[in-house]
Amino acid sequence: MLDPPHSEVAFIGRSNVGKSSLLNALVGQRIAKTSGTPGKTRALNVFLVPPRAIGPASAEPIYFLDLPGYGYARAGKEQRAGFRRLLRYALERERLRGVVWLLDIRHPPSVDDRTMQDTLVEGETHVLAALTKGDKLSTARRRARERELRDELGLPEDQVIVTSATTGEGIADLRAAIGALIARE
Repeated sequence: MLDPPHSEVAFIGRSNVGKSSLLNALVGQRIAKTSGTPGKTRALNVFLVPPRAIGPASAEPIYFLDLPGYGYARAGKEQRAGFRRLLRYALERERLRGVVWLLDIRHPPSVDDRTMQDTLVEGETHVLAALTKGDKLSTARRRARERELRDELGLPEDQVIVTSATTGEGIADLRAAIGALIARE
């Protein structure tokens, strides 16, 4: 049990999707360790985030739950089973208000992404899809990929946000969406 109890938002995505970079961009400081090597996060990391990092919608601090990336090819059977247990634990937490599901805008959803989507739907989890690495595509291609992924995943427009930890694109929108998740308690 986290003490004091505050609302929680989990961050989930494939290995190397840019989760640590996005967390750092959201908070405006380096809280998560970044690495060019996928599969570095192997435990549930919890960050107490001050209300100013989320904006006016949040009057209290919240916890960001940083889960290990899924789909890492070098992870053994035991590690994958451990990740599934950790994911189940995180998604069943009483104070969890929703999940920020990170997807690389440049790639179609993988088998692992589809499995994650099924898990989130099954648990009736509130989801915000953060399409990462938006700066890697031209503006026209970025818009087209956003539409394609939104349609492919069956998500409403207000649940899909194109982001770039490098340029800051979509960070304010994602903060506001997280604030709205918290406010809907």
